[in-house]
This record gives sequence, C-alpha cells and structure tokens, in this order.
Amino acid sequence: MESESLSGGLRDYDPQGWFCEMLGPDRSGLPHTRAILERFDRIGLEVLRQRARDAEIELYDQGITFAVHSDRTAIDRILPFDVIPRVIGAKDWELIERGVIRRVRALNLFLAEVYGAQRSLAEGVVPAELVLGNPNYRPVVGELAPPDGTRVNVDGTDLVRGADGRFLVLEDKARTPSGVSYVVENRHLMQRSFSDLMRDLPVRPVSDYGRRLHEALCEFAPPAVLDPQVVLLPSGVLNSAYFEHVFLAREMGVPLVEGRDLVVEGDRVWMRTVAGLQRVVVVYRRIDDDFLDPRAFRPDSLLGVPGIVEACRRGTVTLANAIDTGVCDDKALYAYVPRLIRFFLAEEPILENVATWICREPEGLA
Repeated sequence: MESESLSGGLRDYDPQGWFCEMLGPDRSGLPHTRAILERFDRIGLEVLRQRARDAEIELYDQGITFAVHSDRTAIDRILPFDVIPRVIGAKDWELIERGVIRRVRALNLFLAEVYGAQRSLAEGVVPAELVLGNPNYRPVVGELAPPDGTRVNVDGTDLVRGADGRFLVLEDKARTPSGVSYVVENRHLMQRSFSDLMRDLPVRPVSDYGRRLHEALCEFAPPAVLDPQVVLLPSGVLNSAYFEHVFLAREMGVPLVEGRDLVVEGDRVWMRTVAGLQRVVVVYRRIDDDFLDPRAFRPDSLLGVPGIVEACRRGTVTLANAIDTGVCDDKALYAYVPRLIRFFLAEEPILENVATWICREPEGLA
C-alpha cells in the first residue's frame, strides 16, 4: 500500500525521523497495520474526527477520569483517547513479554536478597547507600517472606520506542503500579466507536484482565486456604487512580474496602460484613507503605489497617505488592537493572534501558 493512497491526514503526516507505529519506516504501513490503514482510508478524516468527539463525550458521561491535583482549574480529566490505535505485532509482543518477565524476575530476586545476604550490594552491583539510604527501604519488615518469594506481584513497566524501532524501558513501577484500567476501557471504547475498523482482525482480547488478575492474586494466598478471599484496599477517593480502583474491584469481583472495613484479630485479617466477620487472605493494596499500618509506620494514618504488618509476619495474609517493593521504584536504581539481570540471571536484558549515564562512574553508561 503506497502512502499516496492514504487519506489526507495520514498522507501529510511526517514522523520527522521517529519510528511511526502505524506507517513504519517507509510510511507504507507495517505488515500488521496495513489492513487498518486501508480501513482508515475508507472511513475518511472527517468521520474520524466526529467519532473522536463522540468518544470523548462518552468518556465524560461514564466518568472515566483521572485526578490532577496540581491543577486548580480541572481536578478530574477524562481519559485521553487517540482514534488511531497503537498496533503491536505478535512478534513484537512476544519480545516485550519475554523482556518484562526477565526484568521482573531480576527485581524479585534483588528484593529477596536485599533483606538477606545483600550480595549485590557487597559486590558493588548496586551501590549500598543507594538502597540502604532509600526512604522505601523497610528493614523493619525485611524478614517477611511472601509466598514463593514473590514481592512484585503486579508490575508496571513503561516502554518507549526508539527512532530505530527498538522497545526501551523508561521506568519500573513495582510498588503500586496503575493505569491498566484505562487500557481496558480504551479497548472497549474502540470496539464501540470503531467496530468496523476492528471487525475480523486477529486482535488479542484484554477484557479478561480482571479474571486473570484475580486468579494470579489467589495463587499468592497463604498455604492451605482453598477459597481465598481477595479485597482491594485503595488510598481513598481523592487518589488520582480511584476510578481504576473501583474498576479493578468490579472486574475481579472482589470487595473494594477501606481501612476501617478491615480488622486484625487473632493475627488474622477480617472484613466487616452485614453477616459478620469474614476472613481475608489477600489484600491487593493501592496505598503507600507509610499509610498502610499505623502501628508499623505513620501513627496518624487513618487509611490503613492497624496490625496488618504483624499478620503478614505470621503468614496469615498476603499483601500485593509487598511492603518493601518501593526500593525498585527509585529512579536511580533503574539505571542498575540491566546489571541486576546479568548478576542474578546470568542473562542479557531483552529490553534495554533508555540510554542512562551513571555519573558516579568514569564510564557510567548503564
């Protein structure tokens, strides 16, 4: 398909040397995008603009928003919706999947030994002060050993494309990653607004994310619990991702609770219900460590659950993600993740970092 056959807006589009997800390096379309380009060409630019306006109205009416507390004039904003989707081919997705899995495996191994032998610190793979001086380093809970050693249960890996088309990691979010609800809602909106664009195309589904997440969290329940009760604990309605908290609880089919809905008795966590106390064994928490347990961290916190850290210590409840994962959110530690992969896995990173220089080293390219 030649670029001259594209509709006006796409014909005149110039990526200015950057990699274009839709048009490819020669602006003729990639193999997995050409069918979509042809359909865009048939729809026409004005119809695309009208559908985009209709989609924004629908997002507003459904309350699909995120909060921007730094902007006094607009606290809630609707989800940005791009009518031209980012299409990732199967081969690219397979590479991304393998790369993210390798990265998260290394981060989990790093966290496990940071609260143990600390070999990676002793051998200088990561500067010790970068970890031990991190405000998210929690030696008070370091002896908590999550089921099967997994501390990062849900990971958010931010990716970008380089001008050469390679995927690069921009950031790791291992504490309370957010944003997946907007991915799912964006797909649902795309299916409603552009059903003719997606019809009969082999697009992988995302609608089962909630079910898959629930199944994954149940796997981290304490041993011998046959029917795990999972709950989602947010940090309150003013959190910028509160829409997502409601969305995920609904999609998983689990209660959305507040700290006051949970109580620790007999070293176990219970949920207050109209039928009495019901045991909880997995808490998918979207609340920062400092506010999680006033007995262990900030005593003035009204959002958390008094005693939940001790329940974790006794192995009666699992927190996802674990309390100490904030160390991996550090922007300075990000530069060392490729080295952690080599150290713990004896493998090369599949997804490289964005070019990052470690200024404390003479030749500090990460």
